[in-house]
Amino acid sequence: MFELMFCSLLTIVPDYLYRRYVQGKRFGKEITFFSVWYELRWGITGCLMLTISLITMIFYFHPATDSATLYYRTVPILPEGSGRVEEVKVSFSQEVKKGDVLFTLDASKQRAAVETAKRKVAEIDAAMQTAQADVVKAEAQIGEAKANYQQAKDELDVKSELQRRNPGIVAQRDIDKLQVLVDQRQSGVDAATASKQAASLQVSTLLPAQKASSQAALDQAQVDLDKTTIRAGVNGRVEQFFLRPGDLVAQIMRPAGILIPEGSGKSTLQAGFGQIEAGVLKAGMVAEAACISKPWVIIPMVITSVQDYIAAGQFQGGQQLIEAENGPKPGTILVFLEPLYKNGLDGVTPGSSCIVNAYTSNHEEISAEHTSTGRAIALHVVDGVGLVHALLLRIQALLMPIKTLVMSGH
Repeated sequence: MFELMFCSLLTIVPDYLYRRYVQGKRFGKEITFFSVWYELRWGITGCLMLTISLITMIFYFHPATDSATLYYRTVPILPEGSGRVEEVKVSFSQEVKKGDVLFTLDASKQRAAVETAKRKVAEIDAAMQTAQADVVKAEAQIGEAKANYQQAKDELDVKSELQRRNPGIVAQRDIDKLQVLVDQRQSGVDAATASKQAASLQVSTLLPAQKASSQAALDQAQVDLDKTTIRAGVNGRVEQFFLRPGDLVAQIMRPAGILIPEGSGKSTLQAGFGQIEAGVLKAGMVAEAACISKPWVIIPMVITSVQDYIAAGQFQGGQQLIEAENGPKPGTILVFLEPLYKNGLDGVTPGSSCIVNAYTSNHEEISAEHTSTGRAIALHVVDGVGLVHALLLRIQALLMPIKTLVMSGH
């Protein structure tokens, strides 16, 4: 309506004034209701063409959408395993910090596994002390065996020397017995040395390996026990937390609740614009937003990024060819916007529906030396008509509470 009125001032009104004051025709006489089309045909035709051109230019170079929302991410509260709830630490809706305990599961089985693993480690520690005592015992046995061996060898050497000097003074049988005794004592030394090596291997290799395995089993049991305590992974707010002691929770079957990360949905607004405006939307464009959760307020925004893909065109590999005729309805260009000023989105509830206008600016091209006068004037017109869209946005923001509370039968 505003565009039609504006265009009428440039077309129909001058046409009527020309015929009224230049040609001398009077409304109600020569210009009647039945002759309006014929008399004002140039003005009416020009008005329609100018109105259509103006509306097209406004909506193309200054795109608008009512598909804008402050999307926010949610984190499902899930245990890594499954079990029955033993204790709940938070309420239905509560602020939490990273690491805060949300709830615990029945951990009797995990505690028993931890205790068993601890006993196994203690058992190996005791076995290591016993093995160390066996090493000391083996060393003492080696010393005793060496002393016995040396005694027998010394006696054999003495009698062998006497036999060499005075043959027959010592019976050969006694010398043979001493030789057998020396060999026996040497075997005792070797046996004691082998016992020490076996005990040393237990202390240095076998028992440490068994202890490492037991310690790993203890660590695994402790990890399983820690998994029964579910903590907040990020700072945020727990919502719709209906969990109660005795409930069964599982990673697949039933989440425990929802955790909304701190600051989620309070810094970026996402808007979907029509595909025809893909060539106009650029990062750095100034925009304005009006949200239903903060009525009568225009929020200055700036486009930070434009998604290069349209979500409606995505597909996953399957067993059948894609039939384009059965495809989804045309999607939109997803645009990310941030407030132009700090804390610009304060007071806007995450998830709130918003209306967004983006404005094309050709100031740099107009100021450039190579830009012709005609083009500069045309670009001035393009930038100037953005005022119409800005006015429409403010009218929409003004009427938004009325439409919601009155016209919708609230």
